[in-house]
Amino acid sequence: MTTAPTFFARLLHLVVIAAALLLPGTAAAADPAKPITILGITLFEDLFFNDVVAGMKFQAKKEGVNLVLANSNHDLATETRLIESYTKLGLGAIVLSPADANKSALALQKAHHQGIKIVAYNDALNADFVSTTVSSSQNQLGTSTGEAARRYISTQLGGKARIAVLCFDSLLPAQSDARVRGFLDAATKGLPDVKLVARQDAWEAGPAIKKADDLLKAHPDIDIIFAANEGGTIGAQLAIKNAGKGKQIKVFGTDAAKQEIDMLLADDGILQAVTGQHPYDMGARAIAAAVRAVKGQPVDKTVVIPGILLARDKPQDIRSFRAQSDAR
Repeated sequence: MTTAPTFFARLLHLVVIAAALLLPGTAAAADPAKPITILGITLFEDLFFNDVVAGMKFQAKKEGVNLVLANSNHDLATETRLIESYTKLGLGAIVLSPADANKSALALQKAHHQGIKIVAYNDALNADFVSTTVSSSQNQLGTSTGEAARRYISTQLGGKARIAVLCFDSLLPAQSDARVRGFLDAATKGLPDVKLVARQDAWEAGPAIKKADDLLKAHPDIDIIFAANEGGTIGAQLAIKNAGKGKQIKVFGTDAAKQEIDMLLADDGILQAVTGQHPYDMGARAIAAAVRAVKGQPVDKTVVIPGILLARDKPQDIRSFRAQSDAR
C-alpha cells in the first residue's frame, strides 16, 4: 500500500475532472440522452486496487461512460466528503470498495435518494439500496489455500504442523477473519496435530517482515506461516529467506501479485501456494453492473468471482496466469 496524496490536493484534481465533464459538449448522467458519469472509489493505492482501476477503465471505455476515480485511503471521513462532493455533479452511479459496511452505507443514503445507483465491490455494504455487490468469497480464498496446506502437511510433515498467521484484523476485520477461518478450517480438517501457535496483524510487506521475524524468534518450531493478504505473504517469505529457514518453514498466502508469482517460481521453495483474486475482472464487472443499473436493466444482487489456486507443484498454471495478467 502506498501513501496517498492529501485529500484536498486529490479532491481539487478530481473536481477539475468532474467539472470538465459538465462543460458544453459533455454530459451529466442526470440527462439520459448524455453519457453516464460514474464515480469509482478505491480503498487503497496498492497493486490490488491498481488492477481494479485498470478493469474499471477498460469497461468504462467499452461502455462509453465517463469515469471519475478517487481513493478514500480507508478513511471514512475522506470517503464521505468524496461522496457528498460528487453527488452534486450529476452522477449516474457510485462504485466503491467501502471503508465500513455500516457507516459507508449511511453516507451513501443521500446519494441513493437522489437516484444515484450504488455498486459495492471487494466488500459488502449493509444496505438494501445497493444495486449489486461484486466480490471474491473471502472464506473461499482462505479455504482454497488451506486445502493446499493440508495436502502439504499430510505428505511432507506427517500430518503434524505448527502454524502462525499474519492477518489484517484491525484493518478489515470481517474480510480478514473469513480468510483466516477458511484457511484454518481446511488446513486442520482431520489433522488433530495441526496447531495454531500465533496470530498477528501485518498487512503491508515492510511491517510484515518485522512481524514474521519476531514470530520466528518467539516460535522457532513454526512449520508454516499463513498470510491473509499480499503484503503479509511477501513479508513472510522475505523474513524466512532472510533468516535462512527456507527448508524448515513454508508460506501459504493470498493474492497473486507479480512479486508473489515470482516467489512461487523461485528456487528457494518457501512460498508454496496462494489463492489469487481477479481484481481486474472485479473492477470491470462493477462498472458493467453500474451501467446496467443506471439504464434500468436487471442486475444480479450479488456477483461472486471465485479465487484461483496457484501452487508451486503446478508451475505451468502459474506461468499461464502470469501470461494472462501481463497481456492486460
